[in-house]
Amino acid sequence: MPGYSTRNEKVTIGGQPYLLRMLSDKQQFSDPDGHGARLGISSAQWSLFGQLWPSGRLLAQAMCRFDIEGKRILELGCGIGLASLVLLRRGGDVVASDIHPLAEPFLAYNAALNALPAVHYRQLRWDRELPSLGTFDLIIASDVLYEQDHAPLMADVVARHAKSRAEVVITDPGRGNSARFSRMLGEQGFDCTSTRCRMNDADAEPFRGRLLHYSRNAKTVTQ
Repeated sequence: MPGYSTRNEKVTIGGQPYLLRMLSDKQQFSDPDGHGARLGISSAQWSLFGQLWPSGRLLAQAMCRFDIEGKRILELGCGIGLASLVLLRRGGDVVASDIHPLAEPFLAYNAALNALPAVHYRQLRWDRELPSLGTFDLIIASDVLYEQDHAPLMADVVARHAKSRAEVVITDPGRGNSARFSRMLGEQGFDCTSTRCRMNDADAEPFRGRLLHYSRNAKTVTQ
């Protein structure tokens, strides 16, 4: 027994059904060898990777219609991997990444549940360089700005792994740290378009969620 319980849930994205294995609830926890703790994952944070959050669903929906032709794509904080699965089904060249030690097996299991090939996965700490990961045309993530220090960490990841001509797409449930992140990407030459989005059926206008789309033309980059 793995020490935690799971459930399967069916969701529909872009008219396509996806069957996802996720943790049964946010009280699940299992870190018998202390691997998660050594990575800085507390018991309170441990289960967060294994849920389907509204921002994750919103990112997956955005990836149904986003132009991905010829683009190498990196998902940060992939969790159970729904957005990466959507991209993979569309034929996208995607690398999923997360810090959680169980993200990779959950992603592989979910790909198999949906009769998809394995998603290329790399464990990635935002505070550590990983030169072998390379650079990308498109970097995506959902609700990754929930701590104050995440904005500079994410901006550093973009600086290391975005090509000179690149796009970044972040779905955010209205957290205040997104403004700081936008300023930091602006300093890297990115322009930002923000679209307000409904995060759940109870949301009333102006919706609290945002889809943040950053783009940078190669000519704007100064070395």
